[in-house]
Amino acid sequence: MRVHVTYGREGLDLELPDDAFVVEPTDAPGLPDEAAAFRAAAREPIGAPALRELVAAHERVVIVTSDITRATPNERLVPWILDELRHVPPENVTVIIGTGSHRGTKPEELERMFGRAVLDRVRIIDHDAHDPTQVTYLGTTSRGARAYLNLDYVNADKRIVVGFIEPHLYAGFSGGPKGIMPGIAGIETVKFFHNFQMVGSPGSRWLNLEGNPIQEMSREVAAMAPPHFMVNVTLNGKKAITGFFCGDYRRAHLLGCEFCKQTGATPVPQRFDVVVTTNGGYPLDQNLYQCIKGMSAAQGITKQKGTIVMCAELSDGLPNHGNFKEIVRARSSPAELLAMIGAPGYSVYDQWAAQSQAMVLLHARILLHSTVPDDVIRSAMLTPVGDPSTAVREALRAAGPGATCAVLPHGPYIIPYVKEPADEVVRAR
Repeated sequence: MRVHVTYGREGLDLELPDDAFVVEPTDAPGLPDEAAAFRAAAREPIGAPALRELVAAHERVVIVTSDITRATPNERLVPWILDELRHVPPENVTVIIGTGSHRGTKPEELERMFGRAVLDRVRIIDHDAHDPTQVTYLGTTSRGARAYLNLDYVNADKRIVVGFIEPHLYAGFSGGPKGIMPGIAGIETVKFFHNFQMVGSPGSRWLNLEGNPIQEMSREVAAMAPPHFMVNVTLNGKKAITGFFCGDYRRAHLLGCEFCKQTGATPVPQRFDVVVTTNGGYPLDQNLYQCIKGMSAAQGITKQKGTIVMCAELSDGLPNHGNFKEIVRARSSPAELLAMIGAPGYSVYDQWAAQSQAMVLLHARILLHSTVPDDVIRSAMLTPVGDPSTAVREALRAAGPGATCAVLPHGPYIIPYVKEPADEVVRAR
């Protein structure tokens, strides 16, 4: 049968066995009038004053939102927020792009993200976690992390965080306090947030909020300079907005996570010999660093020593910034790589992505279809494939009679899990 999967901007059509199990989202419908729904949510928020009443005209406002690697509909949300704040002079408003430790935003990406009218209206800047002059120290967390956050954000009279809620392989769910930590944190804080113990904890997994050290640190650091208002959304497979969760960043986020769980996770009947996955297409499949999400989502329903066929465009390479590509090339096997990262004193930003990829590789081999040269893919301990449909057929043949296949057309936008005696939700490792 033919299955269309997300890949870059256009997607791919794959020819898969007729009995392949297709993991489809139980999508909520898009809201019929998104702008009207936003106004209602912003004027009758959860546990907070209405946005336009919260901010006085003389106050300095910072709006923190996610970067180009996230599907947050900034081109809609930010103009709507600014309309609610039309009584505030534009020179009093700064939009900070929460890049975490990612690269900065390209000029053409800025226009796609916000639209020319917003670029001409207010100041928009990238957070740079590596620039010590951009951050300020706020204190030490209960686990011993030194917390640094963006100085412009901390000094603002009113702080607004924007994002979208989806299942997350470490934090359980994205959105909420994650827009602040790691979005606008200093690199020292980001590195602690993703250290070997935090990422490797059994609590750091898809769909889990409580007893999750990643989520707990995100909440703890955000509480040191909390946002005064949150605008979070949920999206369906077509990137239409399905819900607004506005107001208090803690209460509204929890309600959003509950809503997301109803449509963002689905049970499957068994584990499979071969699982085809993606990273949700553009913008999430721009680089291999981000693709640990699609790999991890597939791992949860792949048999031990099975095969994951990953389809990701990788228009930005491994990527061509940060340390990820150097880390994954530093050792010749996943076990050696984990030993290196877990060694006392080892601390390199981007290590978390390499650690997660290595943990998936210990469970299953990964075949990758992308636009990146084959030798580059092999250098990351993955196997390049030109035709993913052929790769699936060959992997099933090698697995033997009765081999089974599943496909995640939307990658990590829908998290499958097999209900097992000790497993109510799929673990990321």
